[in-house]
Amino acid sequence: MRTEQIALSPLAPGANLSLTVQRFGPEGARPRIYIQASLHADEIPGMIAAHHLRERLTALEAEGRIRGEIVLVPSANPIGLTQRVMGDHIGRFHLADGVNFNRGYPHLVPKVVERIEGKLAKNGEANVHLIREALRAELAAWQPSNAAEVMKKALLGLAQEADVVLDLHCDSEAVVHLYTHTRSAEEFAPLSALLGAHAYLIADVSGDEPFDEACSRPWAELADRFPDHPIPFACHSTTLEFRGEQDVTHETGRADAAAMIDYMMLRGVIEGEAPNVPEPLCRATPLAASEPVQAPASGILVFRTQVGTKVQSGETIAEVIDPLTGAVTPAKAPSDGVMFARVAVRFVTQGMRLAKVAGTEARRTGKLLGA
Repeated sequence: MRTEQIALSPLAPGANLSLTVQRFGPEGARPRIYIQASLHADEIPGMIAAHHLRERLTALEAEGRIRGEIVLVPSANPIGLTQRVMGDHIGRFHLADGVNFNRGYPHLVPKVVERIEGKLAKNGEANVHLIREALRAELAAWQPSNAAEVMKKALLGLAQEADVVLDLHCDSEAVVHLYTHTRSAEEFAPLSALLGAHAYLIADVSGDEPFDEACSRPWAELADRFPDHPIPFACHSTTLEFRGEQDVTHETGRADAAAMIDYMMLRGVIEGEAPNVPEPLCRATPLAASEPVQAPASGILVFRTQVGTKVQSGETIAEVIDPLTGAVTPAKAPSDGVMFARVAVRFVTQGMRLAKVAGTEARRTGKLLGA
């Protein structure tokens, strides 16, 4: 393992932070896999998975079994790790401006088009090399305006060089699920099955420029912009949601690490007998078919449905109880599907998002992700 530190902007004089990057396998080898954990710094299940993954990778490297290069950032958000308000950890949003750490990554495609127009070849590999150079140059030209953007620039710089990006997250209370670009659905189908995912959500554009799309979307959009030139989809990226915030155990961490190792064996990054991929628990469905359940009233929230349960449209999944009058208002599933995530709080206000149901009929438009 080779370890390096990337210095970030000081939060204040003397308050210096850095990213720790750990590399395994031959430097510059392909395929290159980039893995980062806990971009939302209060989502620790990815961090425990990265801990066990590092142990496995260290042993595999000692055995000479890593063929590609694996880049691991085991804690991707040192800024968010420092943020506590009255004892509560706030790792999802930058307290300086309220911006989500997984939103607002630069969309580099328009300027990349200007750089590569008239230079593309009839060779896909040559075009990948040209586009990566252009992406690198455009990212270098981005001038961050605050410490969080400096960190985003550093993370994206590491990730956009990879063939595959795994961004490790979790939800409030949830079963395993994942998000990816529509054109990466086949690529990550084995990983979804290996992880035992209950929802596999795909979209071309989900809104607000999240990290995974900053890595993958350029390849789809450039291929569409230049249809007469071969442009492979050279960076498959996925957001992996490892259950809920409280699901931090060695057992789940080891299982998630093992699934990622098996996927990398299938991908040829790690030498070894290809694992058997189990039957998937779900198929890829449109993110536009994933619908929120909103609180119909304010009051005490009592769930009647566990995460991972299949529900039917109109089925009561929770009740909201007015503590003063005793009035009970049902919260109902908006469609048939799987309730794959729900909030961890138990007192809610009207209109608040309570849960998510992965359906099959795409009905939503616009921004498809939550805050």
